[in-house]
Amino acid sequence: METAVLRSDLSKFNTGDYKSGPKAKVIIWYLINYFIFNSSLPWPYALKVKLLRGFGARVGNGLVIKTNVRIKNPWRLSIGKNCWIGESVWIDNLADVNMGDNVCLSQGSMLLTGNHNYSHTDFTYRLGSIHIEDGVWIGAKSIVCPGVICKSHSILTVNSVACKNMDPWNIYSGNPASPVRERKMYR
Repeated sequence: METAVLRSDLSKFNTGDYKSGPKAKVIIWYLINYFIFNSSLPWPYALKVKLLRGFGARVGNGLVIKTNVRIKNPWRLSIGKNCWIGESVWIDNLADVNMGDNVCLSQGSMLLTGNHNYSHTDFTYRLGSIHIEDGVWIGAKSIVCPGVICKSHSILTVNSVACKNMDPWNIYSGNPASPVRERKMYR
C-alpha cells in the first residue's frame, strides 16, 4: 500500500493569526514608510518620531533614526529613551517589538518577528515577539529571530544571527549566535 506524501502547496498560504491592521491605516503607513523612513533623504528625527507616535508606536525621547529604515507596523513597536536606529535597519514587526533604553540597532540589522511554518503544507506564518532590553547593541547586518529576548547589555556582533535568547552582559557571535565572552564596561 502506497502512502500519500505531503508537499508544500503555496497556493494554500494564509497568514494564520497575523492581522496587519485597518486597510486605510496600513496603506497610509506604507506610503509614509516608503517616502520618509525608507528614503535616502535625511528627514528630521523629530518628524520621524512624531509620525511613529501618530501611528501608535511608543517612543521615548532621544531617538536617532537614520535613513533607509523600514518598519512594518509601528503600532506594534515600543522604543525606549536614547535609542539609535542605523541606516538600512529593517524592523519586520508582524508581532510586537519592544526595545528598552539606550539600545543600538546598527546598519543593516534586521528584527524579524515572523517566519513560515515549514511543517505545514500551507506555509502559514509563525510569529514571535522580540524583546530587546536596556543597553543592548545589535551589530551591523545582524538578525534577531522571532521570539528572541536580548537581555540587558548583551551584544550581537556583526553579521550574526540570534535564534535563542541572549543572556545579560554577554557578547554573541556567529550563525547561530553563541556566547563568546562577557561584556565589560570601564567608564
